[in-house]
Amino acid sequence: MIRSTPQGPRRLRTIGVAASALILLGVAAAPPSSAQTATAKSTEDCAALASLGDNFAAACADEERLTTLDVTGADLGVDEISSSPNLRQVANIPKQGDFNSESALNSDLAFQGRYAFAGNYNGFVVYDIKNPSRPKVVSQVLCPGSQNDVTVYEDLLFLSTDSSRSDDSCNSTSLPASQKNAWEGIKIFDISKKDSPRYIKSVETECGSHTHTLVPGKDHKTVYLYVSSYSPSASFPDCQPPHDSISIVKVPLKKPTDAAVISTPNLFPDGGNPGNNGSSTTTGCHDITVYPGKDLAAGACMGDGLLFDISNRESPRIIDRVRDTTNFAFWHSATFNNNGTKVVFTDELGGGGGPTCNPTVGPNRGADGIYDITGRGDGRKLVFKSYYKIPRTNADTENCVAHNGSLIPVLGRDIMVQAWYQGGVSVWDFTNSARPVEIAYWERGPLSTERLITGGAWSTYYYNGYIYSNDIQKGLDVLKLSDWRTLTADLVKSKDLNVQTQPGYWGQR
Repeated sequence: MIRSTPQGPRRLRTIGVAASALILLGVAAAPPSSAQTATAKSTEDCAALASLGDNFAAACADEERLTTLDVTGADLGVDEISSSPNLRQVANIPKQGDFNSESALNSDLAFQGRYAFAGNYNGFVVYDIKNPSRPKVVSQVLCPGSQNDVTVYEDLLFLSTDSSRSDDSCNSTSLPASQKNAWEGIKIFDISKKDSPRYIKSVETECGSHTHTLVPGKDHKTVYLYVSSYSPSASFPDCQPPHDSISIVKVPLKKPTDAAVISTPNLFPDGGNPGNNGSSTTTGCHDITVYPGKDLAAGACMGDGLLFDISNRESPRIIDRVRDTTNFAFWHSATFNNNGTKVVFTDELGGGGGPTCNPTVGPNRGADGIYDITGRGDGRKLVFKSYYKIPRTNADTENCVAHNGSLIPVLGRDIMVQAWYQGGVSVWDFTNSARPVEIAYWERGPLSTERLITGGAWSTYYYNGYIYSNDIQKGLDVLKLSDWRTLTADLVKSKDLNVQTQPGYWGQR
């Protein structure tokens, strides 16, 4: 199927490139022995939660649920690539070993120096990306626990576990929600040796850790993790409603094994969005993005969008809160522009498991919402300007909705690259907040033309001249953008990147 686009259609038939590197399996050391009680969730609650957010949400992400994401009979080796002329694929490494299954979903990405770290529901992978056109697998750590959201800082890697597990080890098994002796939370690894990451610490967090955001401390001796989780239930012994908070984990850099939860601030004393009004009920947050250089954070919290002051890292303070009960079903993630004067919020309508990029759903739902930040100090407000959604119609067998992306560090412009599941990769300009426009795209076509199969780009980020995309089923893609509007981005060289810890560029620190 050829899709008409503003740039003109182009479809290439390609075969995925097999990785030439041998997998060096990183063996996780024995985890902390004192496994604690944590939140448990069960598959019975999936139906009730399916409309609230991630198709792979906390309550739906154990092994039983994942086995329903079956792609048996689908030809996953052949791509029908469609792209704009200015964006091309330069490499792909398929999922390998214990991760080479339909239920081992690829998730988030982080970067450090010449390495990329890719989350997967079965653990994480370390890639050497010194040569982006020939990335290599350095190590692959088997450590099941959805969704394995990943961040890195110096010699530490942090991993989110948001499914009920038998203990805090990498050998744990899935447990039902009714068992109080289950575990969920943060796992910490020593990555000083990239070919053999070592598990050193676990921190249990209330209602698990669907995502987490790394926040550098101002003393340069500490990092904090803002842990987001949601969807409590009276049947979950360790995740009782109401759950209107986040967990803040403090990690001393000289002794990371002392990491611990120091507070669980209540963000919604009034209970948040009550739901049944076009948006999800707010029961916690899905994701938070921080801009440490400006002491700002933006929270995507199910039925609410938040703007925080984080000048006190241990006590974030809400400046403003917004809702959109007309078009936003589930506030999923946030991205600041370079100057910290705008926020792009995403709406993950249908939880990432539905075909929402079609005329039936329309251009304003399952889209991005662009908000300008006006005013100063505690008087700052989030002011809605427009929606952005990819301008292509996808098949009803393709899950497609706004998902994880990052700012491209362009001087004088606001340009973002973003994953849209099977809608592929979109590069778009929101310099004019009221009139966003796509400038490039790349996608590989449906996994099946007969039925909906969960797949596509989960996280797509710009790092040091290239775009890296973690495809749920197809593995790691590397893309190269060649466009006059983004030429200045090639002058920016970052030492590391955790996308939800947004750096400042071009003097904006």
